[in-house]
Amino acid sequence: MTDRVLITMDDLETAVRANAAFEQSAFQTAMVSSLDDAVGVLRTSEPDVVVLTGALQESTADELIAAARERSTSTLGLLEPSSGEPRGLAHRLGLTAWMVKPVDPGDVVATAQRLIERRRLQERTGIVGESPAIQEMHVKIEQMAPAASTLLIEGESGTGKELVAFGVHQISARHARPFIAVNCSALPETLLESELFGHEKGSFTGAAERRLGRFELADGGTLFLDEIANVPAGQQAEPLRAIGTGDVEGVGATKKRRGEGRVGTAPNAHEQKHVGDGRER
Repeated sequence: MTDRVLITMDDLETAVRANAAFEQSAFQTAMVSSLDDAVGVLRTSEPDVVVLTGALQESTADELIAAARERSTSTLGLLEPSSGEPRGLAHRLGLTAWMVKPVDPGDVVATAQRLIERRRLQERTGIVGESPAIQEMHVKIEQMAPAASTLLIEGESGTGKELVAFGVHQISARHARPFIAVNCSALPETLLESELFGHEKGSFTGAAERRLGRFELADGGTLFLDEIANVPAGQQAEPLRAIGTGDVEGVGATKKRRGEGRVGTAPNAHEQKHVGDGRER
């Protein structure tokens, strides 16, 4: 897929140098002479990034940036050193990113490429936003995705822990395998072991056939255990052992089986408090 960039020519020298650098990096480029023209092009095409080289104090800049936001197109503003507080101006305009002139064309290309990669990451994970906290979260998701270790995600109920776990799964090598999410709060204590590890036929009343548990269903993929701290401490031993060893033993089974899925867990509050009062192992 060829990345596409739209460059305004309000600062002609900067625009020409940036355009040459983008073309050298195999981008598909388009240059427009005014912000009004840029708005028109943006509404009829789908560039990945709009680079604004000047005229950011004009009202048309607000219209262009708003139109880009509606189309999930990133905006990179190249600000004049005399424009006051750059961060404040960039925040007011709603720019996705900004740089202060003079700028190195190679740095402009590298920044635009990062914006494109971040936008695509947002599309894959479903976690959308431009705030520093969201950007930091995307960085952590990218860092965690290649690892095979168990993932602990902290956060209050409703803050999107499952979405983060799914995001890690989506950009990992496991993305083609199942993502299995389990709300541990919704599992009756009497069925917890069977739901997580499965059971053999006839192992208890009503077990009419062998059933796979969530650990096995997530084989090769990701198993997400949400609200794990709500599981009674006495019943956390088996999930803890399975996480640590990768061995799964269903109810009524005579031998252990291997579960090769990655496990993510999430308490609904800070886990140190739950560990301290004995509610979480």
